[in-house]
Formats: sequence, structure tokens, C-alpha cells
Amino acid sequence: MASKRQQESGAEKRKKKRKRDETQASLAGSMLKYVQGGSQGQDEPSSSSAIPGHQPPAIVDPATIPSQEEQEPSTTSSASIPLFACELKVLSPYRRGFICGDPSITYPYLHREAIPDELLITGGIIITGLTIALGECYRVRFHGVSSKAFVRNLYVSCLYKELGCFLFGCCVGQSLTNMAKLSVGRLRPHFLSVCGITYASLNCTPGTYIETVTCRQPDHQLEEEARKSFFSGHASFAMYTMLYLAFYLQARLTWRGARLLRPVLQFFLVMLAIYTGLTRISDYRHHPSDVLTGYIQGALTAYWVAFHISAMFKSSSSDLSPTETLDSPLSPHHTVC
Repeated sequence: MASKRQQESGAEKRKKKRKRDETQASLAGSMLKYVQGGSQGQDEPSSSSAIPGHQPPAIVDPATIPSQEEQEPSTTSSASIPLFACELKVLSPYRRGFICGDPSITYPYLHREAIPDELLITGGIIITGLTIALGECYRVRFHGVSSKAFVRNLYVSCLYKELGCFLFGCCVGQSLTNMAKLSVGRLRPHFLSVCGITYASLNCTPGTYIETVTCRQPDHQLEEEARKSFFSGHASFAMYTMLYLAFYLQARLTWRGARLLRPVLQFFLVMLAIYTGLTRISDYRHHPSDVLTGYIQGALTAYWVAFHISAMFKSSSSDLSPTETLDSPLSPHHTVC
């Protein structure tokens, strides 16, 4: 009987040991699968850890993300909405009144302008745009300018960036100008002449405010134009285009022989912009404060675009050879396209 009990207890011990070994082996296998599944999950999700209806986040290659220099102002069309709204006569200016006896709006209407709109826009865009185009083509041809843009053609890339920044500034500046013209509605110096009335015909008391007046001018469009004095679009556009070109010459025309030529050209450009604004006063199109405000707005826009949007003043030492200096002929000024 004793030997029989010993045999039964030995069989039970062997059975328990076998179960314990099977349990340990199962736990070890589960841990190995868990570790392997975690390492593979970095590349692709495992089937055991996939959640129904859940999409794994897309992995973006940093090399495909464009740099800040490659991102050109793509808001040119949106920035030009106020410009087209005014030019297409979609909105009417604010109908402001005037003080009876105010001499600032009694000047005659001159049919001829010293610098008409067509000459201003054509001259400003052609002079500045053509200079920028020639300068960028020269840099690409003779200085081996590099580019990180998605456009492989260096000529197209450089022209797109520099001319795009310039045209973007044009749209922003003129949009601000037209927004002020429509919302302020200041009367031009020749308003009474265009309206076809005088203070005597109104029979008003000097110093009283006349809120509304019925003009005898059959051309309604001409009457509305006489309500867009503040601020001068000629002064702002001329100052922006000429000052932006002066900034461009400062960044690109760094040839040793241009130490005196560059400031002379810049002075001529700024004087041309100032002359354009002064003609608006002599043509009785704007008040002096309108022209002064236009100067300030154009100058601020040119500075903002040239130094904070365009890459003309942004340096990159990798584009320079060890022997190249800032006084080399038409140096790219350490810039990339």
C-alpha cells in the first residue's frame, strides 16, 4: 500500500511540473510576440493592434516640405480684390458733405493731367519690372544662382519670386489706397467745378455744414471720382515702384564701380516719385495732405515687401566662393533664388 501511494504522489508531482513548464513556455511566447509586434509597429501597424475604422497618421517626408524661401506670396489675387472693386466701379464712395465757403474745393477742373493713369501704371511697372527681369537673368547666367524651388528652370524660378513679390506689393498698396478712397470720400479740390455749382448758387451761409448737394454734372462717374481725394493713388504707386526699385539696386548693384552710380540712380528714382505726387497738387486732383499720405503709404509698403517678403536681402554664405566679396561686379549679395 505504501509503495502504491508513493507511485501516485510521484505521478501527481510530474503532472504538476509539466503544467508549470507549459504555463511558463506560453508566457514566454506571448512576451516575445508582444516585443516583436511593437518593433514592427514603427514601420506598419500589426494586425493584432489595428483598431477598426482608425487610420494611422501619414508620415510626411521633411524633404518634401518647401522652405520659407520657396513659399511665394500666393495671395496676390485676394490682395487685389479691393483694387478691382474700385476700378470696376462696384462700390460707390462715401458721400461726404462740406463747409460752405471752404476754398479748398473751389479750384477749376483741368481736363489734361501731367501724368495720366496710363502713363503712371505703364511706366512704373515697365521700368521696375524690366530692371528686375534683366537683373535676375544676369545673376542666373553669370553667377550660377542656386534654387530650392519646385521649378527646375532657374530663370523662371528667380523671375517668379522677384516679380511676384513686386506685383504682390502693387496689389496691396493700391488696394489700401482704394479702400481709403471709398471709405473716406474726401472731396477733391475741383469738386465744385465738376459738380457744376458755386456757393452763390447754393445760397448758403458761410461756415455752415452742407450735408447733401445735387450736382448738375450729367456724368455721374466723374462726380464720383471727385469724391476720391484721400489719399493719392499716384503718389503711393509712384513711391512704391520707384523706392522698391531703389531697394533692388541696393541689393543687386554691388559692383565696385557702382559706389557713386547706385546712389545717383536711387536719388533720381525717388525724385521721380516725388515729382509725380506734386503734379497731383498742381493739377488740382489732390490736397497736399493726400499726397503726403500717399508717399508714406507707398514707402512703407516698399520697405515691407523688400525686407520681409522678398529674398533680395536674405544672405546665404553657401553660394559664395572663398574669394568672392561684396564689391565683386553685380554680386548676388549672398542670396539664393
